[in-house]
Order: sequence, then C-alpha cells, then structure tokens
Amino acid sequence: MKALVALILLVQLPIHKAVPAAPPAPLGCDDPESVAAAEVAVNYINGHSHHGYKFALNIIKDIHVVHQGPNNDLIFLELDLLETRCPILSPTPLENCTVRSFAEHAVEGDCDVKLQKVDGTLSVLASKCHSHADSSEDIRKVCPGCALLASLNNTEVLETVSAALNDYNSKTTDSYLRLLEIGRAKIQYHPVHSVVTEFAVGATNCSAEEAKANAGACQLLPEDQSNFGFCTAVMVKHPSQDLQVDCQLYGHQVPAPHTPLLSWRQDTSAGLVPSAVGFINHNLGLSHNNPAASESSSSEILRSMLSAKSVTKRAVADAAQHDKVPRPVGFVPPPPPCPGKILHFDI
Repeated sequence: MKALVALILLVQLPIHKAVPAAPPAPLGCDDPESVAAAEVAVNYINGHSHHGYKFALNIIKDIHVVHQGPNNDLIFLELDLLETRCPILSPTPLENCTVRSFAEHAVEGDCDVKLQKVDGTLSVLASKCHSHADSSEDIRKVCPGCALLASLNNTEVLETVSAALNDYNSKTTDSYLRLLEIGRAKIQYHPVHSVVTEFAVGATNCSAEEAKANAGACQLLPEDQSNFGFCTAVMVKHPSQDLQVDCQLYGHQVPAPHTPLLSWRQDTSAGLVPSAVGFINHNLGLSHNNPAASESSSSEILRSMLSAKSVTKRAVADAAQHDKVPRPVGFVPPPPPCPGKILHFDI
C-alpha cells in the first residue's frame, strides 16, 4: 500500500523542462582570440606573397565563427592591411617593420581568410587578397607637395633604376648584382625634379669585374648560396644632376617550405613581372588554398563567409531573446563588436 502511494505521488510531481542554454556571444573583433587569429592570417599572407612588401594588420573588419564540433571551429576573417617598408624578401620580423605613413602614398590590402581552430591550434585553410594605393586626391588634400607613386614601368623610373644599378656595380668589389624587381617609385617635379626608386636585387655568380666582360652570362646564385637584397636610389634631374644609391644585401637565408625565394629565378631582367606593368604598386593579389584544406577553390571562402554571416546573425538574434535584463536610465550600450580598432590610420 505504501509503495502504491509513493508511486502515485511520484507521478504527480511537476516535470521541469530543461531550458536551452543561450548560444555563446559572437566574438568581437578586438577580442584576444580574434587578434590571435588575425596574426596567424597575416603571417600566412606574407609567407605566401611573392612580390612587393610585407603587410601589417590595420583593422579586423569582421569575424565569424562556425562551430564544427567539440574544440573544432571555422573562423572567417575580413582584414584591412597596410604596406610596410620591409620588402617581402627581408629577414626583418614583421613586428619590426615600419608601416608606411599616409603621406608616403600608403597601400592598403583587403583580405578574406578562412582558418580552422582545432584543440586550440590555428591553421589557415585559404586566403584571398587584393591591394590598392590610396588615391592621389586624398594625398594631395593632406600633403599638396608630396610626391606620388609613379607607374613601375615609367620611363624615368626605369632609367633611374638602370643608372643606379650600373653605378653600384661599377664601384663594388663584391658580387655583381642583378635586378629582380622594382618595388615602388615616386616622381616629384617641383621645386626639384627628382625620381626616387626602390628595387630588389640578387647576387650573381660573377664578380663585378668579371661582369664587365659579359654581364648577360651572370646568373643568380644557386638556392643553397642565394643572397638577395634591396636598393634605394634618388636621381635629381633638375636644376642640378645627382645620383645617390644605397644597397643592402641580406645574406643567405635558408628557405622555409612556403618561402617565395624560388619565384625570383624567373627572367626579371627588366625588373617587372607582367602583373606590375602599368601599375603603381604590386598587387597583393593573393589567392591561396592550403594543400591540407578541402576547399576546391578560393571562391569557396566567399560562399563560406556568407554562410557564416547568416549563422552568426541567427546566433545574435537568439542571444537577444535571452537578454531580458532591464537597462538602468542613462545606460550607454557598449560599442559594436566589429569592426575593431584602427591600429595605424584609415584610408
């Protein structure tokens, strides 16, 4: 009888349904996790870029996280980068590279990057970037007298680079240097007509003296001896004439698996790759898939990014439904989680 009563009472007990937990709040662009992912992405981008200069993070524009399972997330980033003064072949760590100022005619890079985070370890699956120089009009507003970037195949630019390299090779007692590519150039007409150029060079298997007989026979040093460097040259054309050249060789560098060093072994005797002809800057133009990734093409990044945005919007809406805490009078809501803060300046 007692057992029957106990059973009846048990049946009559109210059943409490489990309340689903609120979804995690979306990750903000300035959160430590976002910054860590952006750092991995920027290092990946620089590591797979073959021309021009290294880029530094300026703004995390957006971030979306798609949970794949326990300790397994896909992360989609939209990044704004800025060109630094470090050539892509420079061994200088990115944190020691100076971002070019706005008045130097800055170059901005826009990148979409897909990463995966498994058990706390981040890896890049794919990236897609392009870059562009700031408009001449914007530079003129801030610095009316500043020189502007010139086309990399401008006649005066090519003339200056050729004269500078010949001048250096005629005076050095070391290896004959060969032009790899022109990095950037600026021309100023007033009050002094001058041309400023920056260009990458490589040491060859000839001494400067040997090259006088047949410079065309001089080849870049083999991979296990390679020695690349960078030169700056200023040619004053009016009212007086002057040429100043400064070259720095980096010494032999042991290439990493993804290093761009081997890409310089094409014939760049003109100092220009086809993609640079007629342009004022090397386009970051990076579209790269990690061989370990399952994506069939970089266009998958864009489709995945759109999908991630829709998932995140639903998560935000769900989180808002759970946030019913009344706000006190005078409450100022926190800033939106994205975009993040500007680390250098906005273009």
